Amino acid sequence: MLQGEWQQITDKIRRKVMPPGKQLMIMLVEFKQGGFGTEHAHPHEQIGFVVSGRIKMMLGGDEVVVEAGEQIVVPGNVLHAVWALEDTTLLEIFTPLREDLLATITINEKTEMSS
Repeated sequence: MLQGEWQQITDKIRRKVMPPGKQLMIMLVEFKQGGFGTEHAHPHEQIGFVVSGRIKMMLGGDEVVVEAGEQIVVPGNVLHAVWALEDTTLLEIFTPLREDLLATITINEKTEMSS
């Protein structure tokens, strides 16, 4: 099994970029309450699924609150930013591959243990 490693982005944000498929990739992001991702855009389509917690997202000039069990779609080239309203785990899915993120990772192979 291939596994990414956690990267500390700020004191309130860490991420784990997972090994990609051919045109699709995922990343886990953990926010401590008050953590924020600055406004940015990229050509990649993105879906953010809130695993736990709650975020406020600015998406193309609109403000949206997304809670655990909900998702938000971010079209390519749309400005967006995110704030953690509480401790939050976010699963982000991108297509096509974000080469900028992939260039930052080290992939480890882990062996599954059988009982």
